[in-house]
Amino acid sequence: MGKIDWKRKLSSRKLWAAAAGIVTGLAMVFGLDEGTISSVAGAVVSLASVVTYIMTEGRVDAESAKKAVDVFGSHSPCQKSDDPASSQAEGDYEQT
Repeated sequence: MGKIDWKRKLSSRKLWAAAAGIVTGLAMVFGLDEGTISSVAGAVVSLASVVTYIMTEGRVDAESAKKAVDVFGSHSPCQKSDDPASSQAEGDYEQT
């Protein structure tokens, strides 16, 4: 059996919708008023949305960084090169 990807599972909107449903059902069983049930369910769904957004953006940023390293090698395209030919190509000409 493989390793469980908890980041992916916890960022699932279906999981959080199910959790909100369970919390709502339990609140009804224990006789909480409708306002409290709505507030708790809303908080669960809102928290799930924020967590999912943050985790998804983190994955996108990580992929972008990985692609940038693959394309440009071990240095950033913004770093200065020691190669005189490349500095002239960038417009850093010597003044005489």
